[in-house]
Amino acid sequence: MAHRVHDHHQGRMPVAQTSVLTLPPSSQAKDLRPRLTPLDSLLCGAFAGAVAKTVIAPLDRTKIIFQVSSKRFSAKEAFRVIYCTYMKDGFLSLWRGNSATMVRVMPYAAIQFCSHEQYKRLLGGYYGFQGKALPPFPRLLAGSLAGTTAAMLTYPLDMVRARMAVTAKEMYSNIMHVFVRISQEEGVKTLYKGFTPTILGVIPYAGITFFTYETLKKLHADHTKRSQPYPYERLAFGACAGLIGQSASYPLDVVRRRMQTAGVIGSCYTTILGTMREIVKQEGIRRGLYKGLSMNWVKGPIAVGISFTTFDVTHNLLLKLHQMGYSIH
Repeated sequence: MAHRVHDHHQGRMPVAQTSVLTLPPSSQAKDLRPRLTPLDSLLCGAFAGAVAKTVIAPLDRTKIIFQVSSKRFSAKEAFRVIYCTYMKDGFLSLWRGNSATMVRVMPYAAIQFCSHEQYKRLLGGYYGFQGKALPPFPRLLAGSLAGTTAAMLTYPLDMVRARMAVTAKEMYSNIMHVFVRISQEEGVKTLYKGFTPTILGVIPYAGITFFTYETLKKLHADHTKRSQPYPYERLAFGACAGLIGQSASYPLDVVRRRMQTAGVIGSCYTTILGTMREIVKQEGIRRGLYKGLSMNWVKGPIAVGISFTTFDVTHNLLLKLHQMGYSIH
């Protein structure tokens, strides 16, 4: 009997060995699944930012003109500014300053989206949610950190873009001319004027925007059991995220623009609180600190919706190309 049991086990041994030997290849295949690199995220982010900002450039330029002046904002006045600009300088003048915007937005969006992916991965590992949707606080933190990182690294370009948007062609001929004139006439420190309100505005804006978008995607996946939303759903999620994020941080955006353009509009804005006090004193809270917000409710959701959708779609496209064995770099 004992001998028979021994033979029985001996007969089953090769089966056990065969099953053990088939495990390593499958685990290796799992480890070799293609993943996108930070460079892929940078490229997707740069493309997303360029597309979104080019679409809303005329509205963005008009908003800045109102933000830095004491003119009362209305939809009728905004349309009049756009029309007068078109009649005076031609159709392409509506995109004046867009080259500076591209120089700023492409690295800004690239850094923001790429760093957001990296912060999500780091925070996911720290909180024990690697490869899964982050809980609310880390989700908010990842967005804030991504926005702050991008703003810190690209701020002088934002300053240059604001100057080009509110001045005539004769004053600044190109991006380099702006840098040279500001450095010579106002000092290099002027390139960082308005930096503090920018960072204070970016922290809630980027945090809330990314948080809202990621949260809506998670709720959508839980409700529909689809891992990926359709493009029109992404646009809607991005629009909601942009609307909430920009409304929360808008007064600091007005303060930032006033400080950036003080040298060319003959005003003296040096501190955040001083600028806020001056705006409220001269124009009031609603018509001063929230001037142009209604236009932002039009252009902001469009821009954020397009940028998030473009990033996700190009990101998924690159992932599919990697899975097929193609590489763009």
